[in-house]
Amino acid sequence: MRLRNIAFGIILSFIFFQSNATALSEYGKMDVYFNDQILPGEMVATPILKVGEPFNIKVNITVYQEYKVSGQISEIGSGDFEVIEGPSQMGRYSSVNLKPNESHIFEWTVKPTEGWAGGSLPINFHYSFLEKGNPEPILNSGFTVAYCTISNEYYKGEIPTSENHPVSETEPSSTSTATPAFSLITAISALVLVFFRFSRQ
Repeated sequence: MRLRNIAFGIILSFIFFQSNATALSEYGKMDVYFNDQILPGEMVATPILKVGEPFNIKVNITVYQEYKVSGQISEIGSGDFEVIEGPSQMGRYSSVNLKPNESHIFEWTVKPTEGWAGGSLPINFHYSFLEKGNPEPILNSGFTVAYCTISNEYYKGEIPTSENHPVSETEPSSTSTATPAFSLITAISALVLVFFRFSRQ
């Protein structure tokens, strides 16, 4: 029963994470970047990464009215990605109050752990908008930023820090391409892999 509930919850999260930045049109605009490359429209980055290889997610949000904007990056399970630098840890919100036509950049540097080595999994961005005096968000949505394939190899380059933010050129990042956002079939295929992983534990 527990495994069924986990699988069902993951299916729901994939379905709800189909919306993209265009959902912001009434409230503002959003630009999404993976390793400083903008992801236009509904595109999802599809990098091939080594265990421990850092990558960067950046989301620039501009609002048309005054809102409290919250953002977080999240994963399916727990411990498959680790935040090296950013405003919050994985699965925790960072919030900012913005005035009309003001922008804010949510930015994280993240690395994959060996928890999903040899497989692929998504990393998502979730956001919400709150109006002043209204406890309920007027907008609460999210989408997949990248569908990462983690190899069994280990990254040997330099890990960026706050003083040395860019990824070291000693070992360039793996090739990253962009593909259309998840279809339901792709999501379900990923879910099957996740379900089998949980069932073995």
